[in-house]
Amino acid sequence: MPFLQSPPRLGNQYDDDPALRALLARLLPAEVLGEVEPSLREMGEIARALYPEQLADRLNEPRLTQWDPWGRRIDEIELTPVWRKAERIAAERGVVATAYEQAHGSYSRVHQFTLAYLFTPATDLYSCPLAMTDGAARTLLDSGNEELIRRAVPHLTSREPAEFWTSGQWMTETVGGSDVGRTETVARLGEDGRWRLWGRKWFTSAATSQVALTLARPEGAGPGGRGLALFYLETRDAEGRLQGIRIDRLKEKLGTRKLPTAELTLEGVVAWPVQGLGDGVRNITPVLNLTRTWNAVSACAYMRRALALATDYAARREAFGRPLRELPLHADTLAGLDAEFQGALQLAFRAVELIGRQEMGEVSDEERALLRVIIPLAKLTTARQAVEVTSECLEAFGGAGYIEDTGLPVLLRDAQVLTIWEGTTNVLSLDVLRALAAVGGVGVVLREVERAGGGLADERLKSAHRAALAAVQHAERWLAACAQAADPEAAREAGARRFALTLGRALELVLLCQQAQWAPVGEVDERAANAAERLRRAGVDRVWASD
Repeated sequence: MPFLQSPPRLGNQYDDDPALRALLARLLPAEVLGEVEPSLREMGEIARALYPEQLADRLNEPRLTQWDPWGRRIDEIELTPVWRKAERIAAERGVVATAYEQAHGSYSRVHQFTLAYLFTPATDLYSCPLAMTDGAARTLLDSGNEELIRRAVPHLTSREPAEFWTSGQWMTETVGGSDVGRTETVARLGEDGRWRLWGRKWFTSAATSQVALTLARPEGAGPGGRGLALFYLETRDAEGRLQGIRIDRLKEKLGTRKLPTAELTLEGVVAWPVQGLGDGVRNITPVLNLTRTWNAVSACAYMRRALALATDYAARREAFGRPLRELPLHADTLAGLDAEFQGALQLAFRAVELIGRQEMGEVSDEERALLRVIIPLAKLTTARQAVEVTSECLEAFGGAGYIEDTGLPVLLRDAQVLTIWEGTTNVLSLDVLRALAAVGGVGVVLREVERAGGGLADERLKSAHRAALAAVQHAERWLAACAQAADPEAAREAGARRFALTLGRALELVLLCQQAQWAPVGEVDERAANAAERLRRAGVDRVWASD
């Protein structure tokens, strides 16, 4: 018989992830870890079992039917089998609810985002509506709008599939994506005392969600972001018919093709102001903070899935008389990718840890300032890494990585959205500059680098810590030098991406050092230590001397 290559396989995605298990052992008290670990192992097994279903479902995509056979406009979207199953799993396993049940206080966020990390690559990015649902629940709770809290939050945080709602986040219009101040959607107050929205939303993910948060400009309000208000709406009536919403078409996208992303026209849909009739951009901030964190965790999840498949394949595929994993160059390549993943995992979950503590009122002023900076840093840094790591992992399969029916190319296509969703790398880099200006400068990052590097004993880790510290100090000097430029604002903006990536990678490196040193007294986590060494050698400082 001719040779036939066996495909890569997945094991339990919790048990087979030593970096994740080591991280949780550090972040969670032993008793908490013991209580949550069964749910994580169960989700890891679900992720393993869903993989062949994802491959079988590869060619299916959501379908829009705009008219019924008798000429009635219905705008029904049919979802794919894996997506329908994912909704039930997400509700029953509490991928959103866990954060709001708060069974383990501030550690509940770590538990929830670990579930999300395991769930995301197994469900064709169903984490997108979950991220917006999480953000909507948090935003409504923070708003103090008791009517909307009672009306929606129990559904958004339910474990009952029949009661569970997801939320959309409708911001993007044809006049601009990140430039939301140009929003053209208008809110009009009717004679019946209810607000109705009119306008066009150009890019609305999760168009099948039961509710949405959206920005609109009340008639007579001023221009720009300050004149916008944040509104809550419900998409369908009790009979399941769309209410003042027309689905014009589904988007043809590079990736995330299982996610029903639509162009919508709002034709008088009833909506409720969430928190006054202005400052909508500021009021939607809780959504952005959480969805950007979901983005960072999803980036880690996609890197981990690609590495899991590439690593398993390296044990199955033979070349030049040996398995790929025994070939020094191939092993070195995978180790470098794993170092990027491990650093990203540490940075994303540092944000998660701080969010949990903030929600429980346990953060200091210093930590609150750090969180404001670390969320955009984590989002932009890990998203760029996800594209690079998944691309390299596809290359590790050779030609098979380029063949659609292996199910591998979709990893790269889906990862690409992570650099765009909730703000591009450039937009987030400018956000980092604004956040630093609001909290007093780069000192908040320097102090985090010093904190995480405290108590290091291993010389490799000390060297990595010095590299992280030097990179942040260089970034701080560059920022100060910009003030002396002929056009300080232009100088800062031009180098903002390199500046932000330097801070993000420096934090990854020092947090990875902290993880490595955390091992039992007298020991070092060699896997994390080796990853830190590789991350240091790969380069942390991206600020140009000429910037």
